[in-house]
Amino acid sequence: MPGAPVADAVLAQVAEDVEKLKADGHTPGLATVLVGDDPASASYVRKKHEACAAVGMASFNVEIPADATQADLMAAVRQLNDDRDVDAYLIQNPVPEGFDFNEAMFALDPAKDADGLHPENLGRLAMGADGPRPCTPAGIQAMLEHYGVPVEGKHVVVVGRGVTIGRPLSMLLSLKQPHANAAVTVVHTGVPNWPDFTRQADVVIGAAGVGNMIRPEHIRPGAAVVGGGITWEGKRLISDVDESCADVAGWITPRLGGVGPTTVAMLLRNCVAAARRRAVT
Repeated sequence: MPGAPVADAVLAQVAEDVEKLKADGHTPGLATVLVGDDPASASYVRKKHEACAAVGMASFNVEIPADATQADLMAAVRQLNDDRDVDAYLIQNPVPEGFDFNEAMFALDPAKDADGLHPENLGRLAMGADGPRPCTPAGIQAMLEHYGVPVEGKHVVVVGRGVTIGRPLSMLLSLKQPHANAAVTVVHTGVPNWPDFTRQADVVIGAAGVGNMIRPEHIRPGAAVVGGGITWEGKRLISDVDESCADVAGWITPRLGGVGPTTVAMLLRNCVAAARRRAVT
């Protein structure tokens, strides 16, 4: 299940929406806040700006040095909240030691939440109300839909409980909506017998950030397996799902080019939706 075909379809629609908004006199704008000089974070931010350029969207980057202060980060948040050229923005996480990501996220304008991770928007997700969806969970759901993986009424096991993927994904896939409505079980590294759950699942989603955690003996033959969490070994990206799971799985995401492209596509979709909401208010 490569992510590129799914991302391409989403971005094609985003490009159409951008052109319509431009015709009405507004160019959608996405901003990023990069704190510190972590190479992986800088690479992720660069890819997001490249994607913006590809669909005709404006993009802005605020860089905060690692030796700055929390006050500097909060000032950037206030500036972006007030900037009318910015429809949505994100704070690249993780931030360096000494910075409080949660404090900055709480101060972010929920209407400009590109990642869909503000507490208000996570609450809207829990209620099944409209709002920006967290990007990686939304991308995973789109991949399952694109490749015809049955989800409704099926048993989905999410391995990981983080606020970026695991928790919101469990809510998203259990909503009483098309391509969801699943029985969702959440396990994590604090559950010693977690393989007992994954071996029962129709769909297994790795979201723990533990490299090669999920192996062939942990999944039922024919199950769909998605590697959502990642770690790094030097410059090598490692998925939560060991590549040997392909010998057992009915569907599987590749180690490279899996969920990542869909995450970026959903980010841009959230930005365009924010621009559209501003246009009608």
